[in-house]
Parts: sequence; C-alpha cells; structure tokens
Amino acid sequence: MADFSEEDRRILDYLRDSVSRGDSYFRAKNIASQLGLSAKQVGARLPRLAEEADEVDIEKWGRSKSTTWRVTPS
Repeated sequence: MADFSEEDRRILDYLRDSVSRGDSYFRAKNIASQLGLSAKQVGARLPRLAEEADEVDIEKWGRSKSTTWRVTPS
C-alpha cells in the first residue's frame, strides 16, 4: 500500500466505514463536511486514492455540477 498522508487516511477510513453501511456514491463536498476539510482538499486527493488505495475501489462516476465518486469494497 502507498504511503498516505493523515488526510488521505482520514478520507479512506471515512469511505471504508460509509461503504460498510451501504453508501456507494459520494461527492467531495459531502466528504469534506464530515471530515472538517475543504472540498478542494478532498477533490484533489480522490483521483490519487482511486489509483493507489487497496481498501476500497474508487471510480469517477458522473459529473453534473460536481463529480460523483462511486466507492465499493475491494
């Protein structure tokens, strides 16, 4: 597994816990509000996490006003 920063780890932990409860679709602004980060901080990290995370599969799913990310267990 890649060497993740504290913010990366917090995002991954949040996504893993949310997926275990049945959530699948996320927007950066919603993740950010739960973690006390900015949407820009989360949005900048999600593409890298999508490539490097082993815990969950992160896929860019759709785009309307903002990008939606589909997250599933690995």
